[in-house]
Amino acid sequence: MIDALTPRTGACTAPAEHRLPVSSRLSVLAMGAWFRNTVCASHDGLAWISRSVGDLRDVAACSAHETTARALLAALPAPPRAIAHDLHPDFHSTRFGLELAAELGIPAFGIQHHHAHIMAVCAEHGFDAPVIGLALDGVGLGTDGTAWGGELLQVRGPHCTRLGHLRPLAMPGGDRATMEPWRMAAAALHALGRSGEIAARFNGQPAARALTGLLDRGLHCPPSSSMGRVFDAAAGLLGLCAVMQSDAQAAIELENAARRHGPAPALGEGWCITADGQLDLRPLLAWLADCSPIPGEHTDRAAACFHATLGAALAAWLQDASARSGINTVAVGGGCFFNAVLRADLRRHCAAAGLRLLEPRALLPGDSAIAFGQAVIAHHLLEKS
Repeated sequence: MIDALTPRTGACTAPAEHRLPVSSRLSVLAMGAWFRNTVCASHDGLAWISRSVGDLRDVAACSAHETTARALLAALPAPPRAIAHDLHPDFHSTRFGLELAAELGIPAFGIQHHHAHIMAVCAEHGFDAPVIGLALDGVGLGTDGTAWGGELLQVRGPHCTRLGHLRPLAMPGGDRATMEPWRMAAAALHALGRSGEIAARFNGQPAARALTGLLDRGLHCPPSSSMGRVFDAAAGLLGLCAVMQSDAQAAIELENAARRHGPAPALGEGWCITADGQLDLRPLLAWLADCSPIPGEHTDRAAACFHATLGAALAAWLQDASARSGINTVAVGGGCFFNAVLRADLRRHCAAAGLRLLEPRALLPGDSAIAFGQAVIAHHLLEKS
């Protein structure tokens, strides 16, 4: 057992121990991502995942990350053969991982964020056959340099192919849109050809009129396939949350509204799947845009219909991918799967379709599991080299 110092408390705690699905006797150190950062050390078939140091947004968290990484590095029975890190070059975890790799004279493997999410789940289940991976979260840098977050992947060990993704939505104002759901609601209206409604609908937001111009000109509006941003757009359209005071507040408000209502029917024409594998949710967003934006019983019903339609759409997307690939096992990961309503719907749909569903168990679905997934992929890459 490895013991590591928890920097924020000064207490000596044992990181969580997990078995690796690869029979490697080598050591690896994986640096995690940005949100709920953890570090993972692995050796001889076992992995140890640190407690989270938090989001790497301030000096204290970054310092805690470095201290934790060096403590695990020192505790490994043998020097690591590689460092694994996220693809995003601006994450502190990436920068420090590259620094450590250079210091130790070992390779650094950049691991795509959603690949790591799915591998963490597969490793938990000891599953090493090909899976269809459904990764739904707020953001992760894709291999094409754009913001991903609603991804359909084919995964086996170190191999990952993008089968499809959510139809991208613009993020007006860039990162600011991640904390202001009204901006994502405005992006949804623009995608529906209804940008003329933005200024009046969000007249309490001083930037609403200027935002319409940005969307029309495509300025400062990077595209994202993120499911997290779709939840934000839905909450913004329903008037449940215009500006967030805490992470994931809009998605939580939307789930709470759905829970208050209870089960609701899915919209039969709430989505479409394009020939190139995109899941287009614009019909669902258009329906939400026509609902009353005043919270109440009607809004709760709309939130419940949103969840039911999303569950049915994802199931149809998975069935389509299964038919195309011949794979009938699905692994799911990413922060959107903290949503119990969505998970229950997807579980029911997969069972009805005859799809085997692998869900996070001991590990959480969010980014605290990323380091473990990175470590597993790094071991596979070392075995190949």
